[in-house]
Amino acid sequence: MHDDTVNQPISSLSAEINQKNKNFMPMLSVVIPTYNEKGNIAALVEAIRDALGDIPWEMIVVDDDSPDKTYELAFQLAHKEPRLHCIRRVGRRGLSSAVVEGALASNGDFIAVMDADFQHDEKMLKPMYEKMIAKKADLVVGTRYAGDGGVGDWDETRRQMSDFATRLSRILIGNKTSDPMSGFFMLRREVVEASVYDLSQQGYKILLDIISSAPMPLHIEEVSYVFRNRREGESKISLQVMAEFLFQIIEKMSHGLIPGRFVLFSAVGALGLCVHLGILFLLKSYHVAFLPAQTAAIGCAMLFNFFVNNELTYRDRKLKGWAFIPGLILFCLICSIGALANIGVAELAIHQTSSWSLAGLAGALIGAAFNFGAASKLIWERVKKPKRK
Repeated sequence: MHDDTVNQPISSLSAEINQKNKNFMPMLSVVIPTYNEKGNIAALVEAIRDALGDIPWEMIVVDDDSPDKTYELAFQLAHKEPRLHCIRRVGRRGLSSAVVEGALASNGDFIAVMDADFQHDEKMLKPMYEKMIAKKADLVVGTRYAGDGGVGDWDETRRQMSDFATRLSRILIGNKTSDPMSGFFMLRREVVEASVYDLSQQGYKILLDIISSAPMPLHIEEVSYVFRNRREGESKISLQVMAEFLFQIIEKMSHGLIPGRFVLFSAVGALGLCVHLGILFLLKSYHVAFLPAQTAAIGCAMLFNFFVNNELTYRDRKLKGWAFIPGLILFCLICSIGALANIGVAELAIHQTSSWSLAGLAGALIGAAFNFGAASKLIWERVKKPKRK
């Protein structure tokens, strides 16, 4: 069989390929962070296909290695729907960082973010897209608190929690949007690229992170929608999610001087102190000598601090497998050096102030800061912003 493309001029063939690629190039990328959402993905692909119609789109599922293997189903669905892509993240967790990773891997000029559980109304994607273009907006927020929006059948406790979080966030960003806690929004690619190195990428409130991190004023528009009940699976709301939100507020209000992760690291350290004292007095009750009891208490506290920090403070960079053991050893070494720094500073402070309280506080702060900085750098490394030339 003769193939006419063999004799086709290279320039003509290149133009044909470019035209084909252009036809498949999405204008809108819908980023869906997932964890145990296998029961929702297939229906969501269909719903987004119906909602977007003739808008050139792609859907990027960013799955945090779900135990229910959401990623496997997404890969299977991608064989039938080439506009669906899946990023499987191993050893990394967190909604905010998943959104950022999906946005950076996308191809569209506009990026929409929504959950996989059908609580966000996919039918609003097209109106958001149209408003984005018509109003030349940088960001369009799906709001529950303006126009015809609503929160559905939330109970009073959840309404109060959401209202408190909304009012608290306004301390940080003012009245730029009626729903700063929304997880349903659309923005221009250049907004992500301009803000990405200043995002904390912690917690679940990525919209608040983006608005507070943007280096330029954002033209923000809104489209109202009614928040729906989850179709399948379990809610991700927890005490940890709320704590991470508070830490995010602290980090942004201090302009990064007090990292939210440092607050959580210090809180774990305070709990570790309770563990230390508990073990110490328990062994005392069994008439164990002070030195071995103190040594055992220190060891238990270090183990506690490392395990909890690995599970909570650095859960998006959690150490697993063989990496856990050297990480633990290095953590104990860092804490030992931090203890020496604590003692040294406290000794210096007591001579300067004659106040045990001030000396103890100064030593504790220096020790915590050293432990946090060294552990973050040497054990749970973070990607740094490249220096500008």
